Amino acid sequence: MIHNPEIECMSREDMTKLQSERLIKVVKTCYENVPFYKKKMDEMGVKPEDIKSIEDIKKLPFTTKHDLRDEYPFGLQAVPMTDVRRIHASSGTTGKP
Repeated sequence: MIHNPEIECMSREDMTKLQSERLIKVVKTCYENVPFYKKKMDEMGVKPEDIKSIEDIKKLPFTTKHDLRDEYPFGLQAVPMTDVRRIHASSGTTGKP
């Protein structure tokens, strides 16, 4: 069953274009709003304008589970709390949410 034909049936070329557009937007948002990601990208010498397509994803830093734990709960937040509607968490295997 096809839920969203426009997305699920698009050509590889259109999919790559859409992925590229979305990656560029996400990287810019993270760089401008999340100090953690700005620091990681600066350390690698990567700026948002260096990301021009989905092929450039390999230029971006990895985020590890330790990064997620260290920055929990709001260290990776890219929007003000007034824009947050819901927060999900798990108990995690370490006992730290």
